[in-house]
Amino acid sequence: MGIAEGRVVVVTGAGRGLGRAHALAFAAEGAKVVVNDLGVSADGAGASQSPAEEVVAEIRAAGGEAVAHGGDIATTEGAASLIATAVETFGGIDTLVNNAGFLRDRMLVNLDEDDWDAVMRVHLKGHFLPLKHAAQWWRAEAKAGRQRLARVVNTSSGAGLLGSVGQGNYSAAKAGIVGLTLVASAEMGRYGVQVNALAPAARTRMTEATFADTMAAPGEGAFDGMAPENVSPLVVWLGSDGSEGVTGRVFEAEAGRITVMEGWRPGPTADKGARWTPAEAGEAASKLLAEAERPQPVYGAR
Repeated sequence: MGIAEGRVVVVTGAGRGLGRAHALAFAAEGAKVVVNDLGVSADGAGASQSPAEEVVAEIRAAGGEAVAHGGDIATTEGAASLIATAVETFGGIDTLVNNAGFLRDRMLVNLDEDDWDAVMRVHLKGHFLPLKHAAQWWRAEAKAGRQRLARVVNTSSGAGLLGSVGQGNYSAAKAGIVGLTLVASAEMGRYGVQVNALAPAARTRMTEATFADTMAAPGEGAFDGMAPENVSPLVVWLGSDGSEGVTGRVFEAEAGRITVMEGWRPGPTADKGARWTPAEAGEAASKLLAEAERPQPVYGAR
Protein backbone atom coordinates (compact mmCIF):
# COMPACT_ATOMS: atom_id res chain seq x y z
CA MET A 1 0.00 0.00 0.00
CA GLY A 2 1.24 3.49 -0.86
CA ILE A 3 1.19 6.47 1.49
CA ALA A 4 -1.74 8.00 -0.46
CA GLU A 5 -3.79 4.79 -0.57
CA GLY A 6 -7.50 5.55 -0.90
CA ARG A 7 -7.10 9.34 -0.84
CA VAL A 8 -8.88 11.46 -3.43
CA VAL A 9 -6.43 13.96 -4.88
CA VAL A 10 -7.14 16.90 -7.18
CA VAL A 11 -4.22 18.32 -9.16
CA THR A 12 -4.62 21.45 -11.28
CA GLY A 13 -2.46 22.03 -14.33
CA ALA A 14 -1.77 18.29 -14.35
CA GLY A 15 -1.54 17.71 -18.09
CA ARG A 16 2.16 18.45 -18.39
CA GLY A 17 5.33 19.12 -16.43
CA LEU A 18 5.17 19.24 -12.66
CA GLY A 19 1.41 18.71 -12.46
CA ARG A 20 1.61 15.57 -14.58
CA ALA A 21 4.46 14.26 -12.43
CA HIS A 22 2.45 14.94 -9.26
CA ALA A 23 -0.66 13.21 -10.60
CA LEU A 24 1.28 10.11 -11.64
CA ALA A 25 3.15 10.01 -8.33
CA PHE A 26 -0.06 10.22 -6.29
CA ALA A 27 -1.63 7.48 -8.39
CA ALA A 28 1.45 5.28 -7.91
CA GLU A 29 0.94 5.67 -4.15
CA GLY A 30 -2.68 4.52 -4.34
CA ALA A 31 -4.59 7.79 -4.72
CA LYS A 32 -7.63 8.38 -6.91
CA VAL A 33 -6.76 11.43 -8.99
CA VAL A 34 -8.74 14.21 -10.62
CA VAL A 35 -6.49 15.50 -13.42
CA ASN A 36 -7.33 19.10 -14.23
CA ASP A 37 -5.83 20.86 -17.22
CA LEU A 38 -7.21 23.47 -19.57
CA GLY A 39 -4.69 22.44 -22.22
CA VAL A 40 -3.38 25.93 -22.94
CA SER A 41 -0.03 26.88 -24.43
CA ALA A 42 2.88 28.11 -22.30
CA ASP A 43 1.51 31.69 -22.45
CA GLY A 44 -2.09 30.69 -21.72
CA ALA A 45 -3.47 30.69 -25.26
CA GLY A 46 -5.81 28.06 -26.68
CA ALA A 47 -7.34 25.06 -24.93
CA SER A 48 -7.39 21.28 -25.35
CA GLN A 49 -8.68 18.30 -23.39
CA SER A 50 -5.88 16.10 -24.69
CA PRO A 51 -3.19 16.68 -22.01
CA ALA A 52 -5.51 15.82 -19.10
CA GLU A 53 -6.99 12.84 -20.91
CA GLU A 54 -3.52 11.50 -21.75
CA VAL A 55 -2.47 11.59 -18.10
CA VAL A 56 -5.68 9.84 -17.08
CA ALA A 57 -4.95 7.17 -19.67
CA GLU A 58 -1.45 6.69 -18.23
CA ILE A 59 -2.82 6.29 -14.71
CA ARG A 60 -5.50 3.83 -15.79
CA ALA A 61 -3.01 1.84 -17.87
CA ALA A 62 -0.94 1.40 -14.71
CA GLY A 63 -3.99 0.11 -12.83
CA GLY A 64 -4.94 3.35 -11.07
CA GLU A 65 -8.12 5.41 -10.93
CA ALA A 66 -8.39 8.87 -12.46
CA VAL A 67 -10.78 11.24 -14.18
CA ALA A 68 -10.09 14.27 -16.37
CA HIS A 69 -11.41 17.78 -15.73
CA GLY A 70 -10.96 20.44 -18.39
CA GLY A 71 -12.60 23.41 -16.68
CA ASP A 72 -11.04 26.83 -16.08
CA ILE A 73 -10.23 26.83 -12.36
CA ALA A 74 -9.75 30.61 -12.37
CA THR A 75 -13.55 30.95 -12.68
CA THR A 76 -16.10 30.24 -9.97
CA GLU A 77 -17.92 27.79 -12.23
CA GLY A 78 -14.74 25.92 -13.16
CA ALA A 79 -13.42 25.72 -9.61
CA ALA A 80 -16.77 24.58 -8.24
CA SER A 81 -17.09 21.89 -10.92
CA LEU A 82 -13.55 20.70 -10.16
CA ILE A 83 -14.41 19.95 -6.54
CA ALA A 84 -17.80 18.57 -7.57
CA THR A 85 -16.06 16.18 -9.97
CA ALA A 86 -14.00 14.75 -7.14
CA VAL A 87 -17.02 14.39 -4.86
CA GLU A 88 -19.34 12.94 -7.49
CA THR A 89 -16.75 10.57 -8.99
CA PHE A 90 -14.83 9.39 -5.94
CA GLY A 91 -17.02 10.39 -2.98
CA GLY A 92 -15.02 13.31 -1.64
CA ILE A 93 -11.71 15.14 -1.70
CA ASP A 94 -8.73 14.68 0.60
CA THR A 95 -5.93 16.60 -1.10
CA LEU A 96 -5.82 19.63 -3.37
CA VAL A 97 -2.63 20.41 -5.27
CA ASN A 98 -2.80 23.86 -6.86
CA ASN A 99 -0.29 23.88 -9.69
CA ALA A 100 -1.82 25.47 -12.80
CA GLY A 101 -0.02 28.43 -14.33
CA PHE A 102 1.67 30.05 -17.32
CA LEU A 103 4.09 32.87 -18.05
CA ARG A 104 3.89 36.29 -19.71
CA ASP A 105 7.42 37.54 -19.01
CA ARG A 106 8.36 41.18 -19.64
CA MET A 107 10.52 43.80 -17.98
CA LEU A 108 8.29 46.12 -15.93
CA VAL A 109 8.54 49.02 -18.38
CA ASN A 110 7.26 46.73 -21.16
CA LEU A 111 4.72 44.75 -19.13
CA ASP A 112 1.20 45.25 -20.46
CA GLU A 113 -1.76 45.43 -18.14
CA ASP A 114 -3.30 42.41 -19.87
CA ASP A 115 -0.16 40.37 -19.20
CA TRP A 116 -0.26 41.41 -15.55
CA ASP A 117 -3.94 40.51 -15.22
CA ALA A 118 -3.61 37.18 -17.03
CA VAL A 119 -0.78 35.92 -14.82
CA MET A 120 -2.46 37.13 -11.63
CA ARG A 121 -5.66 35.46 -12.74
CA VAL A 122 -4.31 31.98 -13.43
CA HIS A 123 -1.77 31.81 -10.59
CA LEU A 124 -3.35 33.73 -7.73
CA LYS A 125 -7.06 33.54 -8.51
CA GLY A 126 -6.51 30.01 -9.83
CA HIS A 127 -5.22 29.06 -6.38
CA PHE A 128 -7.86 30.95 -4.41
CA LEU A 129 -10.99 29.60 -6.10
CA PRO A 130 -10.25 25.84 -5.93
CA LEU A 131 -9.03 26.34 -2.36
CA LYS A 132 -12.21 28.21 -1.45
CA HIS A 133 -14.54 25.55 -2.86
CA ALA A 134 -12.55 22.68 -1.35
CA ALA A 135 -12.47 24.47 2.00
CA GLN A 136 -16.21 24.98 1.95
CA TRP A 137 -16.71 21.24 1.40
CA TRP A 138 -14.25 20.33 4.17
CA ARG A 139 -15.89 22.75 6.58
CA ALA A 140 -19.33 21.26 5.87
CA GLU A 141 -17.94 17.75 6.39
CA ALA A 142 -16.33 18.74 9.68
CA LYS A 143 -19.54 20.34 10.95
CA ALA A 144 -21.40 17.14 10.03
CA GLY A 145 -18.97 15.11 12.13
CA ARG A 146 -17.02 13.72 9.15
CA GLN A 147 -13.78 15.69 9.44
CA ARG A 148 -11.17 14.66 6.87
CA LEU A 149 -7.39 14.69 7.18
CA ALA A 150 -7.37 17.27 4.41
CA ARG A 151 -4.25 18.60 2.72
CA VAL A 152 -3.50 21.48 0.36
CA VAL A 153 -0.21 21.98 -1.47
CA ASN A 154 0.09 25.35 -3.20
CA THR A 155 2.74 26.11 -5.81
CA SER A 156 4.84 29.20 -5.27
CA SER A 157 8.29 29.79 -6.76
CA GLY A 158 11.74 31.07 -5.94
CA ALA A 159 10.59 34.09 -7.95
CA GLY A 160 7.89 34.67 -5.35
CA LEU A 161 10.36 34.37 -2.47
CA LEU A 162 13.29 36.37 -3.87
CA GLY A 163 11.96 38.06 -7.01
CA SER A 164 13.03 37.45 -10.60
CA VAL A 165 14.10 40.03 -13.16
CA GLY A 166 11.66 40.13 -16.08
CA GLN A 167 8.94 38.41 -14.06
CA GLY A 168 7.29 41.17 -12.05
CA ASN A 169 3.80 39.77 -12.62
CA TYR A 170 4.80 36.15 -11.93
CA SER A 171 6.88 37.07 -8.86
CA ALA A 172 4.04 39.12 -7.38
CA ALA A 173 1.52 36.33 -7.98
CA LYS A 174 3.78 33.68 -6.47
CA ALA A 175 4.49 35.88 -3.44
CA GLY A 176 0.73 36.30 -3.05
CA ILE A 177 0.34 32.52 -3.02
CA VAL A 178 2.64 32.34 0.02
CA GLY A 179 0.47 34.89 1.84
CA LEU A 180 -2.68 32.97 0.85
CA THR A 181 -1.11 29.76 2.14
CA LEU A 182 -0.37 31.25 5.56
CA VAL A 183 -3.89 32.64 5.95
CA ALA A 184 -5.57 29.43 4.77
CA SER A 185 -3.45 27.38 7.17
CA ALA A 186 -4.49 29.57 10.10
CA GLU A 187 -8.18 29.66 9.13
CA MET A 188 -8.73 26.05 8.11
CA GLY A 189 -6.82 24.15 10.77
CA ARG A 190 -9.94 23.85 12.93
CA TYR A 191 -11.55 21.80 10.15
CA GLY A 192 -8.64 19.37 9.82
CA VAL A 193 -7.05 21.09 6.81
CA GLN A 194 -3.29 21.53 6.50
CA VAL A 195 -2.02 24.02 3.93
CA ASN A 196 1.59 24.26 2.74
CA ALA A 197 3.41 25.78 -0.22
CA LEU A 198 6.16 24.54 -2.48
CA ALA A 199 8.73 26.47 -4.50
CA PRO A 200 9.91 23.89 -7.06
CA ALA A 201 12.70 23.99 -9.61
CA ALA A 202 12.47 21.56 -12.51
CA ARG A 203 12.66 21.23 -16.28
CA THR A 204 9.28 22.15 -17.79
CA ARG A 205 8.11 24.19 -20.76
CA MET A 206 7.70 27.16 -18.37
CA THR A 207 11.36 27.07 -17.32
CA GLU A 208 13.03 26.76 -20.73
CA ALA A 209 14.46 30.28 -20.49
CA THR A 210 15.31 30.11 -16.78
CA PHE A 211 17.20 26.82 -17.00
CA ALA A 212 18.46 27.16 -20.57
CA ASP A 213 21.87 25.71 -19.66
CA THR A 214 20.42 22.64 -17.93
CA MET A 215 17.39 21.76 -20.02
CA ALA A 216 18.87 18.71 -21.69
CA ALA A 217 18.27 15.42 -19.90
CA PRO A 218 21.46 13.56 -18.86
CA GLY A 219 22.70 10.39 -20.46
CA GLU A 220 21.21 6.98 -19.73
CA GLY A 221 21.71 5.90 -16.14
CA ALA A 222 22.64 9.37 -14.87
CA PHE A 223 20.57 11.23 -12.28
CA ASP A 224 18.36 13.76 -14.04
CA GLY A 225 18.43 16.52 -11.44
CA MET A 226 16.01 18.76 -13.32
CA ALA A 227 13.29 16.14 -13.87
CA PRO A 228 9.86 17.23 -12.56
CA GLU A 229 9.52 13.79 -10.94
CA ASN A 230 12.16 14.79 -8.38
CA VAL A 231 9.78 17.34 -6.85
CA SER A 232 6.73 15.08 -6.61
CA PRO A 233 7.75 12.84 -3.64
CA LEU A 234 7.62 15.83 -1.26
CA VAL A 235 4.26 16.90 -2.72
CA VAL A 236 2.86 13.40 -2.23
CA TRP A 237 4.08 13.30 1.38
CA LEU A 238 2.61 16.74 2.12
CA GLY A 239 -0.65 15.54 0.58
CA SER A 240 -0.77 12.37 2.66
CA ASP A 241 -1.78 11.40 6.21
CA GLY A 242 1.92 11.12 7.02
CA SER A 243 2.44 14.89 7.09
CA GLU A 244 0.26 15.28 10.19
CA GLY A 245 1.11 18.52 12.04
CA VAL A 246 2.92 20.18 9.11
CA THR A 247 1.07 23.32 8.05
CA GLY A 248 1.78 26.92 7.12
CA ARG A 249 5.23 25.97 5.80
CA VAL A 250 7.05 26.79 2.58
CA PHE A 251 9.50 24.32 1.03
CA GLU A 252 11.94 24.49 -1.86
CA ALA A 253 12.47 21.28 -3.81
CA GLU A 254 14.96 20.68 -6.60
CA ALA A 255 16.74 17.51 -7.73
CA GLY A 256 17.61 15.66 -4.50
CA ARG A 257 17.41 18.76 -2.28
CA ILE A 258 14.58 19.78 0.08
CA THR A 259 14.78 23.07 1.99
CA VAL A 260 12.44 24.53 4.60
CA MET A 261 12.21 28.23 3.74
CA GLU A 262 12.17 30.70 6.61
CA GLY A 263 10.18 33.82 5.89
CA TRP A 264 9.97 37.33 7.24
CA ARG A 265 10.67 37.67 10.94
CA PRO A 266 11.86 40.59 13.13
CA GLY A 267 15.54 41.41 12.79
CA PRO A 268 17.54 44.20 14.42
CA THR A 269 15.26 46.76 16.09
CA ALA A 270 15.65 50.22 17.62
CA ASP A 271 12.99 51.92 19.76
CA LYS A 272 13.38 55.56 20.74
CA GLY A 273 10.19 55.59 22.78
CA ALA A 274 9.11 58.71 20.95
CA ARG A 275 8.79 60.02 17.41
CA TRP A 276 11.95 60.08 15.32
CA THR A 277 13.04 63.03 13.23
CA PRO A 278 13.82 62.05 9.62
CA ALA A 279 17.54 62.43 10.26
CA GLU A 280 17.34 60.31 13.42
CA ALA A 281 15.28 57.67 11.65
CA GLY A 282 17.84 57.50 8.86
CA GLU A 283 20.73 57.17 11.31
CA ALA A 284 18.92 54.43 13.25
CA ALA A 285 17.94 52.55 10.09
CA SER A 286 21.53 52.69 8.79
CA LYS A 287 22.84 51.18 12.03
CA LEU A 288 20.19 48.44 11.95
CA LEU A 289 20.99 47.60 8.32
CA ALA A 290 24.65 47.19 9.27
CA GLU A 291 23.60 44.57 11.84
CA ALA A 292 21.07 42.78 9.61
CA GLU A 293 21.69 39.89 7.25
CA ARG A 294 21.89 40.89 3.61
CA PRO A 295 18.93 39.69 1.51
CA GLN A 296 19.40 36.95 -1.05
CA PRO A 297 19.88 38.36 -4.56
CA VAL A 298 16.95 38.63 -6.95
CA TYR A 299 17.11 35.98 -9.69
CA GLY A 300 18.66 37.48 -12.80
CA ALA A 301 20.04 40.57 -11.03
CA ARG A 302 23.62 41.64 -11.72
